[in-house]
Formats: sequence, C-alpha cells, structure tokens
Amino acid sequence: MKPGLKVGLIGAGTMGSAHAEAYRVLDNAELVAVSDLIYERAQAIAAKTGAEIKTADQIFADSSIDVVDVCLPTYLHRDFVVAAAQAGKHVFCEKPMARSLQEAEEMKTACEKAGVKLGIGHVVRFFPEYIRAYDQVKNGKVGKVAMVRCTRGGFPLPTAWQDWYANYALSGGLVLDMIIHDFDYLRWLLGPVERVFAKGTRGRDYNRLEYALVSLKFRSGTIAHVEGSWVSSGGFHTRFEIAGSQGLIDYDSRKANPITLTVNKKDGTPGVPVPASAWAENPYTTEIRNFINVLDGKDGKIVDGNEGYESLKIALAALESIETGKPVNL
Repeated sequence: MKPGLKVGLIGAGTMGSAHAEAYRVLDNAELVAVSDLIYERAQAIAAKTGAEIKTADQIFADSSIDVVDVCLPTYLHRDFVVAAAQAGKHVFCEKPMARSLQEAEEMKTACEKAGVKLGIGHVVRFFPEYIRAYDQVKNGKVGKVAMVRCTRGGFPLPTAWQDWYANYALSGGLVLDMIIHDFDYLRWLLGPVERVFAKGTRGRDYNRLEYALVSLKFRSGTIAHVEGSWVSSGGFHTRFEIAGSQGLIDYDSRKANPITLTVNKKDGTPGVPVPASAWAENPYTTEIRNFINVLDGKDGKIVDGNEGYESLKIALAALESIETGKPVNL
C-alpha cells in the first residue's frame, strides 16, 4: 500500500476512469475503493488499480478513506458531495458543480461546516495550451485584452448512463455541461462577468443536435463570445482567439502546431509563433495531482467550491438568457 491520502472513487464511467488513472501515478495518494451501479465498470477499475469494490455508503463509513472523488452525473453531485462531507471526507467533484445554485450552496455549506476541502473539476485550467495563453496575457504580451472568442464541440453528442446528457433537466445541455469549461477559464483569465446574452437551439431542434452562442461582458470591458456545438464536423475540437491592444493569441486543437502568438512590432516584422506544447502529463492527472498536493500541504491552489459556484452562475445565466431572449445581469 502506498503512503499518502486514501481515496474512494464514486462513479466509474469515462471521467471516473480518467481519475483512476491519475491516482495510479501519484506517489502521495492511493485509490483504495471504487463504487458504481454498473458492477463491470467498477470491476475494470479495481483490476487496474487494486482498489476494493464498495458501495458509496461503505466508502463514506470507511474511516481510513480521506478523500471522496465524485464522478457522477451532474444532478447527483449535491447528494453525494454533502454525504461525503458529513462523513468527514475531503471531496473532489467533477464539473459542473451542480444543476442549480441552491444545490451548489448546499455543497459549499456542508464542506465548510465539516471543515473539509471541496475541489471542482474545471480541468481546462490545467491544459498546457490554456496555461500558456493565460501566462502570455498576464505577462502583458498582447496588451489590454479587448476581445476573446472560444469554440468547443464536435459531433455526435456523447452517450452515457441512461442517456442523461440528452436530458436537459438533468444535464443542462451543452451550456452547463460543456462550455462551462470556457466560462470558468475566461473568468479565471479576465475576472468577473457583468452581463450574459445567449442564443441556442434548445426547444427548437432535436435535443441531440444542440448549438449555443453566448456573449459575455466582463467588468473590465472585455467582450467574449463562447460557441458550443454538438453539430460540428471533424470530431471534437476546441479553439480560442485572444485579441489585445498589442497582439493576438490563436489556438486551434485541430492544427499540428495549435497555438501561436502574434505581436505588434515597431519594425513591422511578422508575429512570433509559439511552438505547440505537447502534454508532458495528462491534464486530468495534473488537476488531481494539484488537488492532492494542496491537501498534502504542498504549494498550489484548489479550484474550490467558490470558483465552481461562480462559473455555474454564468452558465445558468446563459440558459436563462436563451429561455427569455433577454440579457442577464450578474
């Protein structure tokens, strides 16, 4: 048995499997238990990691477990996070934090009352290309940011347990489940959002072919457009453009060299390309490593419940705007 924190994983689907792989390579944490309603999924992770298959209640009751990792559908997050906190466990929960602000508040309150840490899985902050762009902006390479454009999507809509992604009441559609990644990243990069306006196909088209375009106005004056789509050809991809007074950062995951920085130069020479950054480590592993390290007393900053709450607020405002046809002030 490895030294360090002991982890119980609840949910052994796509994200649960990614998290399980992360714990395999950490030297200060060990996955010791896994739970899933589909036994074969839990069994597959147990076979790879040596974790014991348990029920969620058994994980909560196990005094040797320090951390509960919740990789369940969004509408189940509140109940399992609150139960884990009440059992005295630190909690890492996949994004989006919850289906409603009330549920998110209950999660934060439960963790604060229990004195445990709550981390939310906004993994885009840990992707090298997004970190590179963040650093370029914060170091003033493009000057004052005026405009940002983000795209995320592909085809087809993913399938999962009981097809819950396609159930808007459970998932919140692509705005809440997918492009909340971009809302979180942009808020991290640019600060608070002042106003949200959005358009989308929900209610007008087949629910598995969804598209949305969300415009964000930040307190700083920066404007961002975030596009989400489950009708894009060419497979899943992401892209962003960050335009500032001194230059432009352009990223497209479909390109061989996906990220470039073009800066204004007094001598008129062309912009300087920034080489593509290959993943030295899977970003999901980096994300989990950061959370465990903070719990272990090492340097780092958790993407916590407060951060998750603010990103959720933006996504829900976008859904409200789509529903009403009006902008929503935050």
